[in-house]
Amino acid sequence: MKHIPRKRFGQHFLADAGIVDAIVETIAPKPGQTVVEIGPGLAALTQPLVERLGHLTVIELDRDLALRLRMHPQLTVIESDVLKVDFAELARTIAPAGGGGTTRLRVVGNLPYNISTPILFHLLDCVEVIEDQHFMLQKEVVDRMVARPATSDYGRLSVMLQWRYAMEMVLFVPPESFDPPPRVDSAVVRMVPLENQVALDGELLSEIVRVAFSQRRKLLRHTLGRWLQEKAFAGQFDVQRRAEEVPVADYLALTAAIMDATRS
Repeated sequence: MKHIPRKRFGQHFLADAGIVDAIVETIAPKPGQTVVEIGPGLAALTQPLVERLGHLTVIELDRDLALRLRMHPQLTVIESDVLKVDFAELARTIAPAGGGGTTRLRVVGNLPYNISTPILFHLLDCVEVIEDQHFMLQKEVVDRMVARPATSDYGRLSVMLQWRYAMEMVLFVPPESFDPPPRVDSAVVRMVPLENQVALDGELLSEIVRVAFSQRRKLLRHTLGRWLQEKAFAGQFDVQRRAEEVPVADYLALTAAIMDATRS
């Protein structure tokens, strides 16, 4: 029986074999690696992945699709909203025997357009158990993820993700590659956790960046500058810039300085 895509789940199923092959080649899965696929859908990407891996863990919210997937002997199916999945716990649960208790996950998927950003932030909290991530998303979201300072796409998403990951857009995917075709272009992004991550209070950094970009057309003295005054921050930070002109490193340094001031 043909599965009818459900709007409430943001379902657009990958149907272009050439694009599927290109994505699999980009991921380059190896036998024995621990890979988790988010939203396998009709298994267009799932099948070639499991053929290379031998086994694959998938997370699927749609009950009907999860039922179909359970019929595959090489799949472990987690029927759940991905935002409720504890990836740190999952890494411990599926760690190979004798492997020290935890494994690092390779996470892949065609992320639902309607909740792609919440998924990215959810995984941000589990980056210590991630080896890499390959996601297909709306191209405009990928543009924001990899954006550089002083560009219109640079914003809160850029800063928060670039704090933790090195990222690059690796593949363009046109609407006609899906069934049903979305009204937007898509792209595949590669996300690799940085080796030397700056240890920070993520909630504090998030608040700083949110305040900074709350009125991105104005100089920071009108937004972040006032916030810093309220916090009685006595350190140095140039607020004669707009939020999009501030490099990621400067936001990280400000967060670290406020943390140090709070401790003293």
